Amino acid sequence: MRFYYPNWNADLPMPLYTFLEEYDFSGKTIIPFTTHGGSGFSRTVQTISDLQPDATVITDGLSISRNSVAEAEDEVVNWVNGLNLATE
Repeated sequence: MRFYYPNWNADLPMPLYTFLEEYDFSGKTIIPFTTHGGSGFSRTVQTISDLQPDATVITDGLSISRNSVAEAEDEVVNWVNGLNLATE
């Protein structure tokens, strides 16, 4: 399970809070990927772990500055390819 989200004021966006509170990802692996204005992941990875205590949350997801988004395609592609995810 990959979560792509903007880091809003050093926090998760409220819709993602609602999503994580409503659904159970026990036994699943969550891979965070965020865009931000300078704060990186902040505490968002910890917050995801707190909201989904029975999921495995990867702590070395991908974090891209809003200033680098336009040039980040290769970085994102390489990161996703490096995850070795099975496709269905």
